Amino acid sequence: MNNFEINKIVASILLTVVVVFGISKISDFLYKADKPEKSAYKVEEVKTSTTETSADTKVEINELLTMGDVEHGQKVFKKCSACHMIADGGKNMIGPNVWGIIGKSTASVSNYKYSKALASYGKTWTFEEINGFLTKPSAHIKGTKMAFAGLRKDKDRASVILYMNAKSNNPLKTP
Repeated sequence: MNNFEINKIVASILLTVVVVFGISKISDFLYKADKPEKSAYKVEEVKTSTTETSADTKVEINELLTMGDVEHGQKVFKKCSACHMIADGGKNMIGPNVWGIIGKSTASVSNYKYSKALASYGKTWTFEEINGFLTKPSAHIKGTKMAFAGLRKDKDRASVILYMNAKSNNPLKTP
């Protein structure tokens, strides 16, 4: 291939690029579209649900527990059953068996290796404590191994707490 052939190929590619971009610029000049002053589609403000707890709104535990029921808690606990068993004498899974856990101290299930954060937490699983943990475990106990996002709805948390309390040899009296 000689230089004349290469020059023709390069020239044709350059001419094509100039024509494509030239047509684009000429059409932008001929057909100018003005932006409307008002948007054609108006987005309405999103309202948050009143059944979710925010950091600003604290619900007393006795009010919270009145929102839940054991049957609903059994349904919601299915999310938890991927990692936790709730059976008397049940085995530990990815997470510990949570039979009768409410009223016991944290990290008290035998034969389960807890994270350092939860092992050193040193509190008792009261209704308030389990509520805080179920809201967002990683925020409640920094460094916990539990990767669950949490239960945002008050009714779901209250129901799971009541269900977990019922699954015990000595359930605590609800406030």
